[in-house]
Amino acid sequence: QVQLVESGGGLVQAGGSLRLSCAASGSIFSINTMAWYRQAPGKQRELVASIASNGVPNYANFVKGRFTISRDNKNTMYLQMSGLKPEDTAVYYCSLNQGGLLRWGQGTQVTVSS
Repeated sequence: QVQLVESGGGLVQAGGSLRLSCAASGSIFSINTMAWYRQAPGKQRELVASIASNGVPNYANFVKGRFTISRDNKNTMYLQMSGLKPEDTAVYYCSLNQGGLLRWGQGTQVTVSS
């Protein structure tokens, strides 16, 4: 079994910063991809950023230059968010893709006030 636990969400003013964390536990393969997705009310879930087990990141255009994804060697992934905008308000989900299976965390709310 794989468990993903997110933390670090909250309320922040526009222009502020937050750091999200996602701790993966259980049967974790050496080759995998972790990612952050987000879903705003009434909208589809969208990819924010991903990072492979070799450390190569990938970003959605709307966060380039503002967000930084990283991971450590203990299966914890981070999302450093800066320059937050009201349109970044959403539930942020952690995911782990390994062996063709995609797992999700429970999500953490990020709210950016104007």
